[in-house]
Amino acid sequence: QVHVVESGGGSVQPGESLRLSCAASATIYSSTAMAWYRQAPGKERVFVAGIVSNGMSRYGDSVEGRFTISRGNAKNTVYLEMNSLKPEDTAVYFCKMSIRGHDLWGQGTQVTVSS
Repeated sequence: QVHVVESGGGSVQPGESLRLSCAASATIYSSTAMAWYRQAPGKERVFVAGIVSNGMSRYGDSVEGRFTISRGNAKNTVYLEMNSLKPEDTAVYFCKMSIRGHDLWGQGTQVTVSS
């Protein structure tokens, strides 16, 4: 069974940075697309950033210019570099990988931005 696991969350102050990591295990297949979503308390899960196999990426309006998504050298790994963090970035961040037509989600990692 394929597992998607996020890491790198934590508590930071406004203006600081964090780097999230995500990896899928137990599969020989490569993902066609990888993305990050986030869900704040009491709100719906929303798209943050995504990247496809040819390297093209796109971002949600609220993070454009501050966050960067990138693929790792290892198969099925993806990172989210988050700079200039704001309190409104506080959420659980989820990684989604599309592998052989299936969308696989991780359990999420908490990011808290507070002074």
